Amino acid sequence: MSLSSLFTLLFPHLVDLRIDDVYRAGLSVRIVASTRAEDAACPVCATRSQRVHSRYVRRLADTPVSGQEVLIHLGVRRFFCDVPACGRRIFAGQVPGLTVPHARRSRGLSDVLAGIGMALGGRAGARLAARVAAAVSRMTLLRQVRAEREPEVCVPRVLGVDDFALRKGHVYGTLLVDAQTRRPVELLPERSAQALKEWLIQHPGVEVVCRDRAGGYADGIAQGAPEAVQVADRFHLWQNLAAAVERAVARHRRDLPRTTPEPAPTTPPAESPGIRQGPLAERTRRRHRQVHNLLAQGRTITEIVGELDLARNTVRRFARAATAEELLAHDGTGKRPRRLERYDAYLRERFAHECTNAVVLWDELQQQGYGEAMRACATTSAPGAASQCLRPNPPSRPPSVRSPPGSSATPTTSNTSSNSSSKLYSELVPNWLVSASVFRASLA
Repeated sequence: MSLSSLFTLLFPHLVDLRIDDVYRAGLSVRIVASTRAEDAACPVCATRSQRVHSRYVRRLADTPVSGQEVLIHLGVRRFFCDVPACGRRIFAGQVPGLTVPHARRSRGLSDVLAGIGMALGGRAGARLAARVAAAVSRMTLLRQVRAEREPEVCVPRVLGVDDFALRKGHVYGTLLVDAQTRRPVELLPERSAQALKEWLIQHPGVEVVCRDRAGGYADGIAQGAPEAVQVADRFHLWQNLAAAVERAVARHRRDLPRTTPEPAPTTPPAESPGIRQGPLAERTRRRHRQVHNLLAQGRTITEIVGELDLARNTVRRFARAATAEELLAHDGTGKRPRRLERYDAYLRERFAHECTNAVVLWDELQQQGYGEAMRACATTSAPGAASQCLRPNPPSRPPSVRSPPGSSATPTTSNTSSNSSSKLYSELVPNWLVSASVFRASLA
């Protein structure tokens, strides 16, 4: 294959040009060329002219070659239009398939950029264009998309008509679809018979119209395309049938026999959560065994921290837990149960006997095996009696400056029982939290 044949094969849009030079400048390939045609047609009256007015060099960006930008320096001639009735006196000659009036890109590159903009949009398309050596901005891609001509509307043989909401409940339009290819044909700004009638008159040739059962579209089709056959689609048929059946049942509801309600199924009691499984549970059990084995060997907490590469608080937490299940236990709410809750029944009983002294209850719990410190008991919160019983009576409020002693605002003697004072405190503190400072005040 000769060099000219290869050039024609790779650059068919440059066949009508005379190539004077090809060189590389930086990251781009420059092609110096000029037109061969001796005449050109006027873009207004289409009259061909050979009288040359002047010449100039036009720069065109072309499709990339081997990952390199291509820039064409094209020598173009201007011609006179000798037709007296033509409004154009001077015009520039164009190269078919290559140039467009006032464009800085060839037709091929413009089509490539328009396709990228259609597929990816502005920002993503600009990134892809830079990768294929056709760098442009996102706004250039959007302008290329807007400059594309809209495809000619082919009148479908079977037309589908339905409404859509531009603003639900307020503004509606009409969607026209080719029922055979399932591609949209037109969007009408109104949902009216007049708009559909005008479109059908402007686009004759519709043979079948598939629509809903609304009367407005039926009138528009009858006026715009009276020879077309109107059919209802399956969706609207089923929708209308369901609505009709619902109305009929509601109208004769009193005549229908009453059905006896079925007994509600008894819900079995919720079972306690089983043993947890999974990678986290296996790792917790493994670390618990390692920590307790090292403790049995006489290792200290510091030595275990260095050997297992764990935090000191983590090792202490594993050391305090008798079994690994204590670390994995939960009540189904994602919270680990408090140790004080196992003594809830005993504390409720003591609370019923009006025993609300925190120190006495803590001593009794220690005799039953409760091993937490009193500070831990004070900060424990639970919705049951386990938190209520350890709550001391609130300290008496000191008299304010504006209410002297003996007045009704600050009574000097308390005639209420310990039970009533505890109830009052429970109402004042609904979140079941007791601070350590209150305990210190009750112990003083």
